[in-house]
Amino acid sequence: MKIIPSCREVSELLSQAQERPLTLVERFGLHVHLPLCEGCRNFKRQLVFMREAFKRYLERP
Repeated sequence: MKIIPSCREVSELLSQAQERPLTLVERFGLHVHLPLCEGCRNFKRQLVFMREAFKRYLERP
């Protein structure tokens, strides 16, 4: 992975982060890319929203 990953790489990493811990290099790449890219920040917010929505749906009586 490059120092600043592409949007495609970031979207894959954000998705993988939902299932496994990211390596230090992967986290660094996100830390560098996300402040520069509004689209990827929006994608991250959408992933968090969907995860929370599914969690609440499964927890309801």
